[in-house]
Amino acid sequence: MAQQGLKRDLSNRHVQLIAIGGTIGTGLFLGSGKAIQLAGPSIIFAYLIVGMALFFVMRALGELLLSKAGYQSLTDIAEEYLGPAASFVTGWTYWFCWIMTAMADVIAVGVYVQYWFDIPQWIPALICVIILLGLNLLTVKLFGELEFWFALIKVITILVLISVGIILLVMGFKTDTGPVTIKNLWEHGGVFPNGISGFLLSFQMVIFAYVGVELVGVSAAETSNPQKNIPSAINKIPLRILFFYVGALIVLLCINPWMELNAAESPFVKTFSLIGIPIAAGIINFVVLTSAASACNSGMFSTSRTLYSLSTNGQGPSNLTKLNKNHVPGNALLISTLVISVGALLSKLIPEQAFGIVTTISAICFIWVWSVILICHLRYKKTRPQLHSKSTFKAPLTPFINYVVLTLFAIILIIMLFSKETRPALLLTPVWFILLFILYGTRGKKKTNGQ
Repeated sequence: MAQQGLKRDLSNRHVQLIAIGGTIGTGLFLGSGKAIQLAGPSIIFAYLIVGMALFFVMRALGELLLSKAGYQSLTDIAEEYLGPAASFVTGWTYWFCWIMTAMADVIAVGVYVQYWFDIPQWIPALICVIILLGLNLLTVKLFGELEFWFALIKVITILVLISVGIILLVMGFKTDTGPVTIKNLWEHGGVFPNGISGFLLSFQMVIFAYVGVELVGVSAAETSNPQKNIPSAINKIPLRILFFYVGALIVLLCINPWMELNAAESPFVKTFSLIGIPIAAGIINFVVLTSAASACNSGMFSTSRTLYSLSTNGQGPSNLTKLNKNHVPGNALLISTLVISVGALLSKLIPEQAFGIVTTISAICFIWVWSVILICHLRYKKTRPQLHSKSTFKAPLTPFINYVVLTLFAIILIIMLFSKETRPALLLTPVWFILLFILYGTRGKKKTNGQ
């Protein structure tokens, strides 16, 4: 098979940091500002709920990946348990998910650079795309190293934020907006200042904050020891959620009353500005800039490998299976990068709306992908009971928890109908799925049957 050309050059160190890099990015560093404005302090509960739901999705994915050594991607799993049509639609949707996510990251790069330079957003966005393309054309090991250092920067930043927050709490420090106190979590309109409606409407951005949590599964084809590395990465997700998301947000909301945070800027940068350390705010802006670049880097990696996998399975153009001398799917990477660069164009044409549009579409499509994982796991448990019984990494609380999480996803989609910001994207996204099923009925079906 052509897929044997992919090199297993990712070590456990790389996989663990890819898992962190995939889950901590623009959705937290920039998107959390909008989510906080909608939900107030109750945003903490939204992150907890979605985070725990995705842990169960990842446990289901982990059991599926380790049940058969031949799985190279999510599309292989979908084909085995839901058929070739589901595989085709899921594979291309996963590619589209990461395209939208990478576009959001590219747009964010432009926003962050404007903190220092009064230049159009699209210019730094396009420069970022070009640089990352050049780096990704090199070895997969370089991708792992890039993500390792990008993720390390994120970890150090959140550690510093939490440490500074604790020190300020103990000191009783006062900012321009008032004292740093845990009472900020409930004194300004309560924990649910905008009611249950504001809390529910925040879920779209919270979903986007977690996109990429399954990237550890996509990297399974290129990890040196999946039986050890995948369970290790997945089992650390709850701790990461509590620390990196919930911990960071609690500190942010103790330092700043929730209504002082602007939906259009990073609450992390705003926090250090309020503390009165301008140079620190600039450093944090650099950190969130590298975070956006890191997430875009992950997007390029994921989309190129997804295109490669689709093409080797006969569900995409055959010329996308070509590997360069560094064992990187160069053609697939170039196509994905070209589409991602549309994000720079959007930041030029509709700079105010671009981020909201692409994050909503990304969240909707990721809900599809995560739902497919849960449904495949239900089919696996029903049709392959012998594999489940001897699994060394059984997903807990199944099948009950699968249905609970699927119901949560359905509720979140319904909630999106009630927001004027998310409704257009929700109503338009089904067009993507209709087009894919039509395409499968013509080209995709012929290719699949021809193998």
